[in-house]
Amino acid sequence: MTGATEPYNVLFLCTGNSARSILAEACMNALSGGRFKAYSAGSHPGGTVNPFALDVLRNARLPTEGLRSKSWDEFAVPGAPKMHFVVTVCDNAAGEVCPIWPGQPMTAHWPFPDPAAFEGSDAEKHALFLDVFRQIRARVDIFANLPLASLDKLALQKRIDEIGYDPEKAI
Repeated sequence: MTGATEPYNVLFLCTGNSARSILAEACMNALSGGRFKAYSAGSHPGGTVNPFALDVLRNARLPTEGLRSKSWDEFAVPGAPKMHFVVTVCDNAAGEVCPIWPGQPMTAHWPFPDPAAFEGSDAEKHALFLDVFRQIRARVDIFANLPLASLDKLALQKRIDEIGYDPEKAI
């Protein structure tokens, strides 16, 4: 898919690009050992990153610099990074008509609950963000450690699909 020194590009999509896709981008960039370059975007970005998401990332000692809420249109224009994988992390974005991604990347859907939509105390919100972050981190870790070079396209597609529904099966 890429040369030996080139990272695989992965785009995590959500509707608002304020929480789940941001958490996935940060996890993949920090934990993949340089094998992947992650991006995130939204179909209808809210324009800001949720402060609870940033807090969870900082507490996990993951970098937050450069994280921003942006439209998926940025990745469907000439000159945008060519994606190898596109992963939706919310059911709403998965049900929308996505742009045509240059290079025909592999796609997968890994649904997570929306912590940004939760209404409750700050402590309850933080706890939900932390729980969703742990789920995302586990799936990103499994994905980042797949033996990509030894899997054919169909086997790889099966593995990334399995990660979204039962991470234990993808190990």
